[in-house]
Amino acid sequence: GCGRGKGEGGGVADATPASWKRMSDLATAYNNRGQIKYLRVDFEEAVEDYTAAIGVDPDVAVPYYNRGQIHYRLGRFDAAIADLTKALELQPDFPDARINMQQAQNDKQKRDQGINTSNWKAEGS
Repeated sequence: GCGRGKGEGGGVADATPASWKRMSDLATAYNNRGQIKYLRVDFEEAVEDYTAAIGVDPDVAVPYYNRGQIHYRLGRFDAAIADLTKALELQPDFPDARINMQQAQNDKQKRDQGINTSNWKAEGS
């Protein structure tokens, strides 16, 4: 998130505002299970659940946002930017996604310029 250090970005989202497209029960279940895995720091398994939620309901922003958050935390900036961009395409009034995408773009630029990259994992993006 904006103004926070590496690894302190906003968490994943579990609730969808009433004005947004609702997830199906199955997609919600995958998203919620992904959130539990995220909180347990099982990031790769959480990514699998968010990907499954997207497979069930590809037109809902929240799983893209959540998966993007994990990609960001793991230093996978290109993947994070892609997911956060998709979340914003689906739900333009998603301020956390916009803020976090800007942060991912800034951090990617810094890493690509060789600025303070020692605390980021290599990812090949």
